[in-house]
Amino acid sequence: MKPTATIALIGNPNTGKSTLFNCLTGLRQHIANYPGITVDKKTGSMDVCGRTLEVVDLPGTYSLKAASEDERVVMDVLEGRNGARPDLLVFVVDATNIKRNLLLVSQAAELGLPAIIALNQCDAAKRNGITIEVAELSQRLGVQVIETVATRGRGVEDLKKAVCAALDHPSRLQRIEWPTCVTDSREMVRNGVRNLGGGEISDAEALRLIFDADSAHAASLPNQSQVALMIHSAREKIRAGGYSPGSVESVLHYRHIERLLDGVVASVGPVARTHESVDALLLNRFWGLLIFLGVMYVVFQSLYSWAGPLMDSVETATGWVQELVGPWLESAPTLQSLVVDGIIGGVGGVVVFMPQILILFFFIALLEDTGYMARAAFLMDKIFGWCGLNGKSFVPMLSGYACAIPGVMAARTLEDPKARLTTILMVPLMSCSARLPVYVLLIGAFIEPAYGPIVAGWALFGMHFIGIALALPIAWVVNRLYLKIKPQPFILEMPDYRVPTLRNVFFRMWERGREFVVRAGTVILAFSVLIWALLYFPRDASVEEKTRAAYVAEVSVSSTVAGVETALADPDSEQFTVLQQRIDGAYIEQSYLGRFGKWAQPVFDPAGFDWKITVGVLSSFPAREVIIATLGILYNLGAEVDEGSDDLRTVLAQEKWTEGPRMGQPVFTLPVVIGIMVFFALCAQCGATVAVVAKELNWRWAAISFFGMTALAWISAVLIYQVSGLFV
Repeated sequence: MKPTATIALIGNPNTGKSTLFNCLTGLRQHIANYPGITVDKKTGSMDVCGRTLEVVDLPGTYSLKAASEDERVVMDVLEGRNGARPDLLVFVVDATNIKRNLLLVSQAAELGLPAIIALNQCDAAKRNGITIEVAELSQRLGVQVIETVATRGRGVEDLKKAVCAALDHPSRLQRIEWPTCVTDSREMVRNGVRNLGGGEISDAEALRLIFDADSAHAASLPNQSQVALMIHSAREKIRAGGYSPGSVESVLHYRHIERLLDGVVASVGPVARTHESVDALLLNRFWGLLIFLGVMYVVFQSLYSWAGPLMDSVETATGWVQELVGPWLESAPTLQSLVVDGIIGGVGGVVVFMPQILILFFFIALLEDTGYMARAAFLMDKIFGWCGLNGKSFVPMLSGYACAIPGVMAARTLEDPKARLTTILMVPLMSCSARLPVYVLLIGAFIEPAYGPIVAGWALFGMHFIGIALALPIAWVVNRLYLKIKPQPFILEMPDYRVPTLRNVFFRMWERGREFVVRAGTVILAFSVLIWALLYFPRDASVEEKTRAAYVAEVSVSSTVAGVETALADPDSEQFTVLQQRIDGAYIEQSYLGRFGKWAQPVFDPAGFDWKITVGVLSSFPAREVIIATLGILYNLGAEVDEGSDDLRTVLAQEKWTEGPRMGQPVFTLPVVIGIMVFFALCAQCGATVAVVAKELNWRWAAISFFGMTALAWISAVLIYQVSGLFV
């Protein structure tokens, strides 16, 4: 059913607004971006009183000052710049901090929109000894006030009834009585904007132009110099009235709020501050950091240990489906490969990330609901502040060690768009679990046999450390040369500790998982099908014939041709398996990607990579771990090999150059091995991550991330090989 009206939820951060939104809409919601910007637009629908309503969850904001991108979105929606204005505002007010929350309500009263108030967290207010005369407050504000406890679902039905009543019989908030100097300035600005060709603006917009020194709306008006002069004159008029233009809004709004709350709100005894004694431990420079590292270790280890079996199950299920569907399409080999390897394999490549994403967002939601995430951000701020990031950047970057995709998505917790941008660009440098098979294969094949398990262990640790070691200096360079973020104090509200509601935690976990599938899944699938096509075509039958003839001639030296042909006719024979492996390798060598690998090998030659390593590197751009299977096929061992395969390790150790000045020399020398691992540690070889970065930012930044990381990886590998050559 088409929505008959739109209601907007608006409120400060940490008021339970999103939880209330989930209670109202349930599973009937979706997330998109506001037109032209990257801020999330979360909308849903609910059926009440025989009508369908659209519910918009606006970003949390403390005021209408519109200093950040989120706050500008709120003002744009309320003014109808992103479509029609809402039919009703539902203010979500924290009952434990009602005075501060009502500042936003008092500011928004200037808009003249119908409104009601959801007085949330009433249970916490009572525990803190706060009593509120709700009926009297409702009368003074001029709108209905409904007590709610969103985490428990209490008051939600009453709120729905109040929404219906407010739509049928709209009521508007009691507006502040401005002094004459402010009202005169407001009218002067409204008339001035109209005369300058900016059209009609509301009282609220006029006040924002006066009070906000860096108003985004002012920058969008024509005749900028005259607009600036007009606003200056309006502020001078306020100053002549005995007020400071910079503080008059807050001063008068809080005076208005104090009159509204006089005799309405009372505290019975001292307010309980249960979190202060806990914070003395959790925010301690030593113990707080130690506890934080312990918490992050649990999260990090869970992503490895819990997600591993689940990811293996997904891969097993994918293989089972491929084996089930494959025989149905044997009569059409190309279609069979497309469906089995391209589509089913691509879908499996999307779903395989889900365990890590769901587990990560389970922990993030849990830590946010308990109130601990704000403390973690505070602890890490000093460590990250020097390079332009802040404390909230640490969790996304730590998440990147398990998988860059949930790490990039976790950066949404950063309010500063520039800090969020920098964090997203740095997250892919963290050494995710997909790189681990490459490290294990090469360290196990070359470093451990020569130097022992202790050195091998340190090598593995070093490969995980190299990303973060480069990420922070790069963030500093990006900040200094491009973003140029001015140092700002890290101000963060410390919410009370709460017992998390598992229903809300699981709902948010599911919500993020669904969002990943919807927003990034299609792009990942497209990448998978594209790489399949590049590895499959051209499919010249002569390649198989020549490979078969060469193999028969080779094996016939020690057996009869008839015996060889008999063995090759048996799908269970060893010779049949070996031949199929060689055919697969020959097809990859003659594929478009194989040809491109040979053509591009001179680019990687300064790093000591031969054409097989180059093809493995290129085939790994949709997913790093693909190189293991690709090398298995190229070295005639089959795609079933893994990083622990002794056969693959032996073949790599014995591989020699067959042409050029290095003919007869080992391909995999220690500098080459280290160069390959460093290349994989730094390169953006993950189509899924590129797709998610594009969704979170845009394709321009995704391209910058991809080519920048690839260039960094290539330069590092070349330097390692060339510099080591001076000493070896």
